[in-house]
Amino acid sequence: MSVEKVLVVDDEVLMRNFVVEALKRKGIEAVAVESGEKALELLQAHSFDLVITDMKMPGLSGMDVLQRTKEISPRTLVIVVTGFGTIENAVEAMKNGAFYYLIKPFSLESLMANIEKANQHTALVEENTYLRQQVEAKSYGHVLVAESPAMQKIVQDVQQAAKSHASVFITGETGTGKEVIAHLVHYSSPRVDQPFIKVNCAAVPDTLVESEFFGHEKGAFTGAANKRLGRFELANGGSLLLDEVTEIPLALQAKLLRVTQEQEFERVGGSKPIKVDVRLISTSNRDMAEAIASKVLREDLYYRLNVVPIYLPPLRERQEDIIPLAHYFLERTCQENHLDKKTLSADAQKKLLHYRWPGNVRELANVMERAIVMDRGKVIDGEHLHLNGPGVNPMAGRTLQELEKQLIVETLQMHENRTKAAETLGISVKALRDKLQEYNLP
Repeated sequence: MSVEKVLVVDDEVLMRNFVVEALKRKGIEAVAVESGEKALELLQAHSFDLVITDMKMPGLSGMDVLQRTKEISPRTLVIVVTGFGTIENAVEAMKNGAFYYLIKPFSLESLMANIEKANQHTALVEENTYLRQQVEAKSYGHVLVAESPAMQKIVQDVQQAAKSHASVFITGETGTGKEVIAHLVHYSSPRVDQPFIKVNCAAVPDTLVESEFFGHEKGAFTGAANKRLGRFELANGGSLLLDEVTEIPLALQAKLLRVTQEQEFERVGGSKPIKVDVRLISTSNRDMAEAIASKVLREDLYYRLNVVPIYLPPLRERQEDIIPLAHYFLERTCQENHLDKKTLSADAQKKLLHYRWPGNVRELANVMERAIVMDRGKVIDGEHLHLNGPGVNPMAGRTLQELEKQLIVETLQMHENRTKAAETLGISVKALRDKLQEYNLP
């Protein structure tokens, strides 16, 4: 996210050479032309991050170059160069969209200071563009609720892993909250003040995945009208979330593997290596052994991404989180819809606990929103939840271990102490204590 390619426009050969040499010493590619007409020809055919143009030239003036540059490539920055006696022209150029101006004669330090300002501006624009796209796509995660022992253990593991730079691989069923955990990884890490960029690998067409990851140069393929930064570049210094990573085309996985190893890549249509420092966080709802066996995911790439594995259990296996999550969605939806606060009846809570939640946390959020919006009362009762679809029967499709764990949890909720709970269950207190330890229950 920096100025990489500059077009220098000046009819004075000494000035052109001075600027070009100064830029090249800083590792910036610079192209020089002596007229506005030649500058516009290059702008039509190539992508430039910055144009430095003299104001007064034969033929097209610097003002003409500025105006046409903004038409051809609106995101290209323009710095105008003017003599001391015509500073009013520089002020006019700023009003017309120039990024900044330099007054002749200017020093190398002054030139580099302007380049650094351009670097900062370019980085900010790219990041704001990405964040605006995320807002427009409504890519919001849910709050993290960790009442269950399983979730509390995950939070502890995440916070420990986040201190390192190791890649994290989060697996679990659809709707369990993998993206929420990914956010926790980034915002618990030393990269918290750096970008957190994400890409939904399943939503990107196969033909555009490489460009989405690594960006492209102008003219790299049909439709590439301008240079575009990829997600790796946008995430430099921060974290990159590869959501549903197993949906990346197999042909591109080899290139992704190289990037994870070397932290270096080239844009599509480019040849200049770009170094990045990115922490990778991957998610998938697939069975990894099956994905590797069926050649959906490269095994070597999996091992590179799976340095710290985190399995997020389905909602049916962490029942202690159901009611707190329901209360959260209840409060959030009421606030969003400017409604008075509502409560959950005992019957509603019982139905929520007995439902199997095939759609996990995402389904729970939808159920609560529908109940709140469609019911005008202050109390959400069981009949308002409309849990009539798949999963109403709490026993169907569940393992004996799941049912035993649920029975123990609900029996403990009914009684004040373990002795009465053990009597109800028909087992000894020691047997109950062993079961609590087996299922990691408090």
